Order: sequence, then C-alpha cells, then structure tokens
Amino acid sequence: MENPIEKFQSWWNKAISNSPLQQKSAICISTINEQGFPSGRFVDLKSVDENGFVFCTYLDSAKGKHIQHNPKVAMTIWWDHVGYQVRVIGEAQAVSDAEAIEFWKTRKRSAQLTTTAFQQSQPLKELEELQTRMQEVSDQFINREVPKPSTWGGYRIQPVSIEFLTFAENRLHLRELFNKKENAWIKSLLQP
Repeated sequence: MENPIEKFQSWWNKAISNSPLQQKSAICISTINEQGFPSGRFVDLKSVDENGFVFCTYLDSAKGKHIQHNPKVAMTIWWDHVGYQVRVIGEAQAVSDAEAIEFWKTRKRSAQLTTTAFQQSQPLKELEELQTRMQEVSDQFINREVPKPSTWGGYRIQPVSIEFLTFAENRLHLRELFNKKENAWIKSLLQP
C-alpha cells in the first residue's frame, strides 16, 4: 500500500530542489473564522512526517484564533514548475514549546526580530511605525540571541485526507485521493 506521507515528501523534495520560486515551501492554510467563513493565507511549511504537516505562526494571530475556535483546516499547494497540486484536510494541534523553540532557531535573524517587534494583523497607526519598532527591537538585541516570544509557535496538521494531482496539458489530470480510516490509508482515483 502506498504511503501518502512518503509520496508527499518525495514530491516536496523534487519541487524545492528544482524550484524557481523565492518561497519554495509556501503553502496556503485555510481556517474557518468565528462567523463560519473560510480564510486562506500563505505560510512556510516547516516539516512533514507521519505525525503531520508543521507550520509556524503567531499563536494569537487571526489563524491562531481560528484554530483555537475550530481546529479543522485545509492546506493547499500548487507547484506549477513540476505540475503538482496537493490538498490536505485535517485537524491542527499546537506543537510543543520545545519543538517551537527548535523551529525558532532555524529562522533568519531578521524574521526573529520582525516577529518580536510586531503583533501580526493588528492595526498599524502609521507607516513610519514599521521602521521605528524594527529599530527598537534590533537595538535591544544587539550581539545577543532573540528569544522566542511566548505568542509564537507552531501547528501540526494531522491529515484525514490527502489528494495529489499530477497536471496534464490535455487536462486528463491524475488525481489520487488518500483517506485515513482506522489508522490506515485508503487510496482511490478521482476523475479530472
């Protein structure tokens, strides 16, 4: 029986090794807000294993609040340069603080400073505030590590379904759907 996690890892390795994209691991995460509307945005996929798909974010961001309200999420990827689309449906759970710290250490210093300086999605009074806040935080952490803020962490999507689409110019796309049933993956094919 084919393992969709191994298939995803193979596709991901191929897509990022050959990628013309600047954000090679960008994925669209869709959550459901308190009014029941979907909301999508791009984040960086950090890791994938048998336990799920991990991305990091501000825990008090809109997506973090949506996940707290309703952990059912969708993840979509389109790698145009290799003709692959992947769709994942599952439930998001926070990663441990120890895992979040390890992911934090892999971030560029500029990303750490930005995350520390701002509260994602909160109103900005004026454009100049961007530079001012960034400079203040940069000065605060001269010659020392930037610690992970308590409001930053990660989520692991535990998939219940994974669909792989291999694009075909003649529109006869190969669609392979894996549904998880009682800890086993059941594969079926879908019409294009």
